[in-house]
Amino acid sequence: MIAPLSGSAGGPGRGGLTQRIVLVRHGETEWSRTGRHTGRTDVPLDPEGEAQARLLGPRLAQWTFAEVLCSPLQRARRTCELAGLMAGARPDPDIQEWAYGAYEGRTSDEIRADRPGWVIWKDGVVGGETLGDVGSRADSVIARVRDVAGDVALFAHGHFLRIMASRWCDLPARAGEALALSPAAISVLGYEREDPVIWLWNDMPHAAGRVGAPIHFTGARRPSAARQSRSRLTPP
Repeated sequence: MIAPLSGSAGGPGRGGLTQRIVLVRHGETEWSRTGRHTGRTDVPLDPEGEAQARLLGPRLAQWTFAEVLCSPLQRARRTCELAGLMAGARPDPDIQEWAYGAYEGRTSDEIRADRPGWVIWKDGVVGGETLGDVGSRADSVIARVRDVAGDVALFAHGHFLRIMASRWCDLPARAGEALALSPAAISVLGYEREDPVIWLWNDMPHAAGRVGAPIHFTGARRPSAARQSRSRLTPP
């Protein structure tokens, strides 16, 4: 697990270059287990999801967060609570999941029966948010968390967090397609020198030694040309 950093080296916001943003996807639900797209439907954690969320606590205990944000949907709030961080958490509607519109509650196979070859990242949804809409929400959240003087934890959802990680690195929102994220997984965003990077991805405390163990890398970073304007994010 990537540890917090001390110090306050200057950076793009009050958080500085030592700031870490800890992303936590909610635990398993019946819908996530069965592959149903779960946007704004407020489904609870299933028993396995509750067990997964409890195991997050010891892994997150090393951190002292200046701010904790959670999606207002109960699967994220309950994950935050079981991880021991709900007392200081603030609900943030901007970190809710992608609104899937007509595809809410449907599996990819069911959607592909009507739209052969459909992939959400390139084909989008009907009657919900566009990929650009979600990317814009992520940009807004990034701007706010960079202005927090300290580390920040976010308890949110799979597609949103994948898009946020991409945008953190100034990559297109669609780059999230390559960042698979499991239930109750921890990921860490931060900086290498002045470059925004992903320091840890898909660390699953409940699945040590299995496929999906943490991936440590700093290769996902924004293009070097973007260094000239760190205060402005490129369009999603």
